[in-house]
Amino acid sequence: MAGTDSRSAAAQPVGMRLNQVPGDVGGSAASPGLNGQKKLASTPAQKQAAANAIEQHIEPDTRKAGDYADTDTAAAVKAFRDGWHTSGALKKAHAAWGEQVKNLMNRLGSDKAALRNANTTLQTTDFQVGTNANSVSVFDGF
Repeated sequence: MAGTDSRSAAAQPVGMRLNQVPGDVGGSAASPGLNGQKKLASTPAQKQAAANAIEQHIEPDTRKAGDYADTDTAAAVKAFRDGWHTSGALKKAHAAWGEQVKNLMNRLGSDKAALRNANTTLQTTDFQVGTNANSVSVFDGF
């Protein structure tokens, strides 16, 4: 073939080989946000502790912070009600605040439930996959 030199083709580095196992079989490098942690560890006890923290501290504190402005805002709305645009604006802002607090409380509740159900969900999935794999195995007949 004209213009083809077998030596130059052999000298080029190979970027990927499909017939080799990667050098680091132990896992991937830490992703940003894991603070240099190589593996993400999450035991059932850690999930339960996180759910308990949400239930015992974060939810009550969030509810308390959400309710904190109610009395003062209601008093300000009442004080500015005669001829002031501030009254209506405060009322709208307080309604938006209430919706945001409600959404945050709903989110905390779903996160708590997800943490408590995570192990069950993962184990159930593992059992289902194992059952499905065994149901088509040719070795079950022996």
